[in-house]
Amino acid sequence: MKKIITIIFYFVVTAAGLFAHPGGHYSKSDVSTLHQWETQKNNEKIVGNYMMSNKEFILIEGAEGKIWRMNINELSANDKNFINAEISNINTKNGINLPLITDYNSISKWDYQYIFKLAILALIAFGFYGLSILAYKNNFRKQWQFAFSILALCFSVLFFASCKKTTPSPAPVVPTGNGIPKTSTGFLDSAFTPYKPSISTTWDTTYFYVNSGGIPNHNMMIGITSWQQQVPIPQAYSGTNHWSIPLQPVYATTPLSTRYNFMKGAVAIAVNGIPIFNALNNRGEDSYAIGELDNWGGHCGKADDYHYHAAPLHLSGTSGLMPIAFALDGFAVYGAKEPDGTNMQSLDTCHGHIYNNGVYHYHGTNTYPYVVGSMRGKVTIDPTTPAPENQILPQAFAHGVRPPLTPLRNAVITDFTSPAANAYNLTYQLGNRQGHVNYNWDNTGRYHFTFIDTAGVTTTANY
Repeated sequence: MKKIITIIFYFVVTAAGLFAHPGGHYSKSDVSTLHQWETQKNNEKIVGNYMMSNKEFILIEGAEGKIWRMNINELSANDKNFINAEISNINTKNGINLPLITDYNSISKWDYQYIFKLAILALIAFGFYGLSILAYKNNFRKQWQFAFSILALCFSVLFFASCKKTTPSPAPVVPTGNGIPKTSTGFLDSAFTPYKPSISTTWDTTYFYVNSGGIPNHNMMIGITSWQQQVPIPQAYSGTNHWSIPLQPVYATTPLSTRYNFMKGAVAIAVNGIPIFNALNNRGEDSYAIGELDNWGGHCGKADDYHYHAAPLHLSGTSGLMPIAFALDGFAVYGAKEPDGTNMQSLDTCHGHIYNNGVYHYHGTNTYPYVVGSMRGKVTIDPTTPAPENQILPQAFAHGVRPPLTPLRNAVITDFTSPAANAYNLTYQLGNRQGHVNYNWDNTGRYHFTFIDTAGVTTTANY
């Protein structure tokens, strides 16, 4: 009997070695090619590449074969988007349809124990085979009968327990055609109403139109640390140059990513009448990350047109649970809460999802891509604008009154005030010195600028 026990122990240890994965796929010299993961729980940074995932966790392989397990709900939004991109690449290359991490419904932990039980079952089967041979060769009749009885019992218990696994719910079907209800003009108008009369709205059977003057009802510019020397002036987003929101959204067959498209023009219009541009500027840089945006997520373009690049989440203070914006594909953009007031649910790679009411919508967040990751709805592209600087049509256009200036390196905007109607004073700091841009305009569209640089030199210009 001792000999039998010794052989079983040896078999188990050997089998464990067969399942090990020594060495790994990446050496320490590969670290520059590995992804850096960051958890929201304790800002821990882990360097490694994606191996596999389910709804609850992912496995990451680092240098020298080290494996980490990270919970999905602890990952940053950027890392979740990275995982979905990896899964999409796997699907494309292999012609399969693995679900994205946001596509899983609740999966029972028994599903993963099921695999473990099958592995144990296989070990017992091999062990039984070895014992049978040993018993036969050594004529251990009684020991063989005893071992057979125990192994048969274990085999039966594990087999029936393994068969009682919970069947995972199927991944939700994402619609690819139309079938979307037409957006109510009453719903749209109610979202913009808190910001009237600074804006106005009209509609027909195809579009909901938003007219605005391009100046928000909050302060601007303060907090910018990478300044292009542009300042906000009113814009005539009205008449035939209004913002147009489709009343009948249509799902895009292939959603166009804002990482590789729409670096020109707006991708959405906020409910206060201010356009929202791509999170990336026309150089492909994250405008927020490099300090180009103010404390409200906006700045001015070459036409001195004020617009957001980040989500105007501050509008939720006025809008409540109503949308804070509408994308130019017709889908609403909500803030940090769902329309029913519950916490925001997991987002897909487009930065949105279908929630309780069965209608797709986006969410604004404090992490890239902030508003729209990909256009879930079908949009018309201006044929004269090649990607990535392509733009959506119809589009309202800004008109400047002066030539664009060049960036003022290391300047920080510290103050922005309105001393009188149709007038603004901007204060910036460069080192330990201050500079000023004071300007005003009349009702005929004539602008007067006074520039006071950090050396105290004053120049003026009229446009």
